[in-house]
Amino acid sequence: MLFPPSSAQRVIPMILWPISIMMVLHKSVILGVDGARTNDFRPVYLAAWRFLNDFPVYAENYNTVDPHYLYPPSGTLVMAPLAKLDYEDARWLFIALSTISLVACAYLLVRLFGYGIGGWQMPAVLFAFFSTETVANTLIFTNFNGFVLLGMLGFLLALRNRHDWWAGVFIGLTIAVKPVLAPLLLLALLNRQWKAIIPAVLVPLALLVVAWPLGVDSADFVHRTVPYLGEVRDYYNSSIAGNGAYFGVADWLVLLLRAAFVLMAVFCLWFLYRYYRKTDELLWLTVSAGVLLTTEFLVGSLGQGYYSMLLFPLLASVFLPGSPMRNWPAWLGVYGAFTFDSLYSDRWEAFGRILEYNKVTMGWSLIMIAVFCSLLFRYLDLRRAGAAGPLLEEWPRRENEATGTGGEGAPAVATVNR
Repeated sequence: MLFPPSSAQRVIPMILWPISIMMVLHKSVILGVDGARTNDFRPVYLAAWRFLNDFPVYAENYNTVDPHYLYPPSGTLVMAPLAKLDYEDARWLFIALSTISLVACAYLLVRLFGYGIGGWQMPAVLFAFFSTETVANTLIFTNFNGFVLLGMLGFLLALRNRHDWWAGVFIGLTIAVKPVLAPLLLLALLNRQWKAIIPAVLVPLALLVVAWPLGVDSADFVHRTVPYLGEVRDYYNSSIAGNGAYFGVADWLVLLLRAAFVLMAVFCLWFLYRYYRKTDELLWLTVSAGVLLTTEFLVGSLGQGYYSMLLFPLLASVFLPGSPMRNWPAWLGVYGAFTFDSLYSDRWEAFGRILEYNKVTMGWSLIMIAVFCSLLFRYLDLRRAGAAGPLLEEWPRRENEATGTGGEGAPAVATVNR
């Protein structure tokens, strides 16, 4: 054997730790501090300053393509302490906190799958995180997404460990600022963990009640910002509707595609709930969360590339037997959604621009299609077998055999794990 397990356990961390640490420092200290033309932090800082100094917060001109401040008053209250510092100091502090948050996310993801910091998994996850566009641009553009991922992983880990109140607090804090994780409350409802819903609703509501009278134009968030959030913009938008608006796709085709992905998501969620919630809760949680969020990104009015960060638990599910991520089309989609590569071309300018502007949309779409087809084929195999229980119990064993030397179980794997 070329790499005995004992050697691999020692050699892989030795290789990955220094590389991963340098990648963390490069993305945060060099690229993050340098920043880019797109600056998501400036409107947040200005809104916090206006909030503290009794100026209107929601009086922006939404006709420009500059980053806009879109957080609710509860999010403004959470961000307000940043305005106590000078702009540059506040930005550097935010980058530092985001970096710490992302490292904590890597640890929580490893813990979610039952591993500790001492194995190869932690440096491997850090390496994977900081290789992606989503993490790099979260630090370069200096936005809140790292904290959203932290709240998501805290929510999933707390649900898994039956700490329902804490699960609700984690997701409630993110909803108070950026309600992108709200669809995940469906998981708590489906798993009968009702207590998680209470703090998930009360935490953002309490922050909103406190913040509302402190802002001079809180009502404008409802009258001006909420309608804007419902509009489909044709720039920096990788949702189906945003992509369609940019390329001039017919409205009926955009509607058809959105409906198709909703139907795929409904089937995936039903199948996962029926066959995996009780037999493999971790697989059910991670894949269902990924399906919910990918559908939200594709079907909603706004889907930005760095939202892909929230799909890390779905990607990690590939290490679980029975994961619908165990196929190459899914990982071709992962490349599109996560790559930091630029696909612009000087020689094939028009073609390169199409690839670049479509890579995230196509990546999310391919991930969803691959997950859907994997589960659909599995469902059809179950119907043909006529006995769901025994076949489901055999899947982990068959997949493990398929990764080894083959044998009697190998042909059956090709049927159920397409």
